[in-house]
Amino acid sequence: MTRISPASVLPSFLSDSDTFGAARMAGSRMKLELSRVVQGRGRLGVLKELGKTGQCSLEVPGCLLHTHLGTVPHLTQETRGTLSNLPSVTQVSLSNIAEHQEVLEEFKDGVTKFAGLRDTVLYCSLHDPATPCPTGYTTNKTVSVWGSGGRIELTVAKFMALQKTVQPDWYQSMADGETWLNNTSRKRVRKSVDRTLAHLDECLLVHQQSQELEGVEVFGVVEGGDILEERVRSGRETAKRPVAGFCLDGLQTGSMDQALRTQLITAVTKELPEDKPRLLQGVGRPDEVLACVEAGVDLFESFFPFQVTERGCALSFSFGISLDPELAVLELDEARVTSGEMQQNGDLNPEDQSLMTSFEIDLKDQRYKDDFRPLVEGCVCYCCQNHQRAYLHHLLVTNELLAGVLLMIHNTAHYHAFFSALREALANDKLDVLKRRVLERD
Repeated sequence: MTRISPASVLPSFLSDSDTFGAARMAGSRMKLELSRVVQGRGRLGVLKELGKTGQCSLEVPGCLLHTHLGTVPHLTQETRGTLSNLPSVTQVSLSNIAEHQEVLEEFKDGVTKFAGLRDTVLYCSLHDPATPCPTGYTTNKTVSVWGSGGRIELTVAKFMALQKTVQPDWYQSMADGETWLNNTSRKRVRKSVDRTLAHLDECLLVHQQSQELEGVEVFGVVEGGDILEERVRSGRETAKRPVAGFCLDGLQTGSMDQALRTQLITAVTKELPEDKPRLLQGVGRPDEVLACVEAGVDLFESFFPFQVTERGCALSFSFGISLDPELAVLELDEARVTSGEMQQNGDLNPEDQSLMTSFEIDLKDQRYKDDFRPLVEGCVCYCCQNHQRAYLHHLLVTNELLAGVLLMIHNTAHYHAFFSALREALANDKLDVLKRRVLERD
């Protein structure tokens, strides 16, 4: 006799016979309209009718705006205003919010107003993707987040109380995501999938009975570690629930090589409906983004520019796909110079997110003290239009706070321009050209 896990059976409160549950949960306003599917998996389109009033949209493939409690690190709201074409969706995380629950409950109007945000859709994740979380603190009924004051244990009841306090436009359901380490046993991975499905069912039950969360969307979380069968089971069972989209968890940089990640994502997305978005958590490096888009991912978290900024580095990789010969030569020369600079920085370890990647330059290095070029030739951000590498070097070696501000302006602009180039490449059958430009290091 085949043993069936209780979490793999669709709960009765979400079954077709339950008209109350269906009426409250089936009315997802969020719509994904695809204009192209490249090579059977890479998806180009627009995520429409976002937010409680359906006022916003987001192009895919795209990324969310990474923030700490609603603020882009190092930037004031006014400084952030110097950046154009930022995503319409702002990401906050419970790891940064949970310790402020009492204050937010007293404030009563949610994080959007608390942080002074305007014209944005608010997405609430469980963890901050830029900050590693200790493992070993989950139980059958709880998960833990880590704020500045230490560990905070969350039951489904506390998790949902926080969502009512945050008042997001959409949020990730509670999940057991501690199976990304490559030595995790099959038994532990299976338990993670079962727990995550059980948490999702409890979250949906509380959600459908909550007036405060009416009009708010829920993303189900797909777990499964590096075990293909559990990934597929998690995706298949999560897709049976009335969720607006899917978070692919446990595939973050450092957890596995890209070939395995691509294999798992490809298998999972076959189990997911075509008309709902797939958000990949914890992956931000440009080379990995390209591979995951080809595997069928729609959305990413934009924590990578912040990590680069914290290292005192500047993103400097090329992504132009212009046919202009003169511009192409200039970009190629710049890429060669940058490649040499990167290679001199020593061996790069892609699995350690505290170390440099091959997509950035270390401006603390002495070679930049008399380099009067902008960070990236042709970049139109405020930093590149007004300052030189030598000035950024001076700010970094003297520990001036302005260094983080200027670097964050540039890194954010560069990263989001990369996503614009990615969408352009998909639209014009130039994805292979873009991949060569991004990956070339010779």
